Amino acid sequence: MQTPPASTTESGSGTALTTVTAPTASATTASAATAGSTAFRDLVPGIAGMALVGSSVTVSRALADAPLFATQAVRYAAAALLLFALARAARVPLHRPRGREWLWLAGIAATGLVLFNVAVVRGVAHAEPAVIAVAVASVPILLGLLGPFLEGRRPSRRVLLAAPVVVAGAVLVEGTGRTDAAGVAWAALALGCEAAFTLLAVPVLRRHGAWGVSVHAVWLGALMLTGLTVVFESPAAVASLGRPQWVAAGYLAVMVTAVAFLLWYRTVAAVGAGRAGLLTGVAPLAAAGAGVVTGSGVPGSAVWLGLLVVIAGLAAGLRPDRTPGPGARASRTDGRAPASP
Repeated sequence: MQTPPASTTESGSGTALTTVTAPTASATTASAATAGSTAFRDLVPGIAGMALVGSSVTVSRALADAPLFATQAVRYAAAALLLFALARAARVPLHRPRGREWLWLAGIAATGLVLFNVAVVRGVAHAEPAVIAVAVASVPILLGLLGPFLEGRRPSRRVLLAAPVVVAGAVLVEGTGRTDAAGVAWAALALGCEAAFTLLAVPVLRRHGAWGVSVHAVWLGALMLTGLTVVFESPAAVASLGRPQWVAAGYLAVMVTAVAFLLWYRTVAAVGAGRAGLLTGVAPLAAAGAGVVTGSGVPGSAVWLGLLVVIAGLAAGLRPDRTPGPGARASRTDGRAPASP
């Protein structure tokens, strides 16, 4: 191992020798490893949340003939009660929204919860499901472009380059389908709502955290859906639900709403909307896996290729940034630029 370099500074009373110890290779490696493990630990909740969202595709088939607004109102009302109970049990403080925060949270509920479900249900009447799925799978590009601006920073070039790769992989997994002009419009609305679910949370995550944003967005969404049930359906429509539909609604309430929302917003708060957006590529992979488990058959070659493309995009876009080591920081303190390697 080489001897650490020394630097001298001139003072009025003579020459003072100041030794600046350069970081050893082992210390630098350990610091990089710690940063890498921390970054991956921040991504794990988002990966798990998107896997749960992907699993909902198979479960939601049981609700194809169920009343839309009534079923979703029950789902989000149950999820809101569960979130309140869990927050109280965990002693997590929930802050009352104030001022413009009401608009951000209501926007999440109106777009990400209510309009998104309407767009998907109405969209599949004009387009094959793959068309809607592909549109939603394009959300990493929007989050990579718009998320950083809401967070007060520039978009990451690495994320912007990786986002189309993840989208391409998701398209291979989902496939394509036929549609008409109305189907394209509904697909575009679904994409916008999916992006709004994350983007509108950015201004309120700092004060409310993942718990607060999840709780307030869910109870507001339940309230909106209840109103739509009264206007367009009937509260009595809930009585028409059979046992399989209740089980599906319960799974969506607990795992895909209460748990997945908390996991997702935790990752968005930790790594930013742009990097978190890449993780939406996990959802179609999870949907394909859930299909295999439920007996839909082994995926074709295009799905396997899409899996590899998504993984490549995630690996490229989520690679942890290199942080300056102690030597670089020390060199800045004495007014000199760090030496080039």
